[in-house]
Amino acid sequence: MQKLTSTPLETAKKLSLGLIDSKPLSEWLPISDCLGLVNAKDITCEKNLPSFNNSALDGYAIKHSDIGKKLKISQTIFAGDSKQSELKTDECYKIMTGAKIPDDADTIVAFEDTQKINDDFVQIPNNVKKGNAFRKKGEEVAIGEILITKGTLLNSSDIAYLASQGISQVEVYKKISIAIFSTGNELKEPWESANEDEIYNVNSSALIALFAEFGFKADYCGVIPDNLEQSKAYFKKMKKYDVLVTTGGISMGEADFVEDALKANGLKSLFHGVNIKPGRPTMIGKMENTIVASMPGNPLAAYVNAFLFLIPLLKKLQGNTSFEHKTIKAKMSDDLKIKPNRANLVLGHFENGIFKATLNNRYGSGMITPIVLSNALFVSKDEQNIIKKDEEIDIILLKGNF
Repeated sequence: MQKLTSTPLETAKKLSLGLIDSKPLSEWLPISDCLGLVNAKDITCEKNLPSFNNSALDGYAIKHSDIGKKLKISQTIFAGDSKQSELKTDECYKIMTGAKIPDDADTIVAFEDTQKINDDFVQIPNNVKKGNAFRKKGEEVAIGEILITKGTLLNSSDIAYLASQGISQVEVYKKISIAIFSTGNELKEPWESANEDEIYNVNSSALIALFAEFGFKADYCGVIPDNLEQSKAYFKKMKKYDVLVTTGGISMGEADFVEDALKANGLKSLFHGVNIKPGRPTMIGKMENTIVASMPGNPLAAYVNAFLFLIPLLKKLQGNTSFEHKTIKAKMSDDLKIKPNRANLVLGHFENGIFKATLNNRYGSGMITPIVLSNALFVSKDEQNIIKKDEEIDIILLKGNF
């Protein structure tokens, strides 16, 4: 019987990301429809932000040389007004938040920091800094500067940027298409009745939800029977998708037909078997133009491996330039013994700078509870066999946008 290979984790990650050598097609959409999409080109500032010198608060616009003086209020300037410079000796403007500052004033003093003598005069304190509350034209972003770089996943603050420029439509990459299905005659869907000899299909629902947390929509395509010819016929219809994700059926059991069925449809696998625990039977490759990712059948292994391998892959395929998992520093809560000569994927809970291994890292790849109890993942190095209490480690937070 053929044996699984043991591709090192970092090599497997590099190989899988190397499959992506092009960007998805782009389209123009209203900014209201661009949240969670990736912009397809650099967006430059076309209107200074702010577009004119304006007041950051309600107060008095003065010449800084007049601090400490009693000044006459020459006129009141509201937001939307456009006044010419006309201050005379020992005069100031009364000005409201957001109003345009005439060129002959350089400092704003808040109402509450002054002493109003009467309706016409105000006493200015002598400890006001020059330029106080003075928002300069273009101080946030100036015309010609890059506003949002190509390959940025657009969020609500980016939409605010675009609106500030009067940009109503943006060129973004089209959403990639993803197909998910499971294998196994023993599986029942959550809406079906299952007896004691049957199990519910956890993997498809879990992976669809996982991808959705990171902004990806996947189509559920059902359960493939453990039959080689039926699997071949099914995969033949799947080449319209950008990514095809399977769970189960890729170990070396007599009823595991997925790899053979995929190869019959042109699959060229980069690796089949990764030197990790859990989830060694992981396979990634390409079937013509479709990326194929076959995850283990056990729910915990399928979920963790899909998170580790597929979230960065999908981000990169979508054109996002920030696709790698970001790590944060944490301290280990207790001594943790692990087997060396492989990468161990350790689920845990991160809080207040401390990472605690879920169930003391004593759980099986077929379990579901450890996923529910965990919000972070620690990936050990091959040579490590123990992580000491209070030792600093790098961890990845598991959750996406929720």
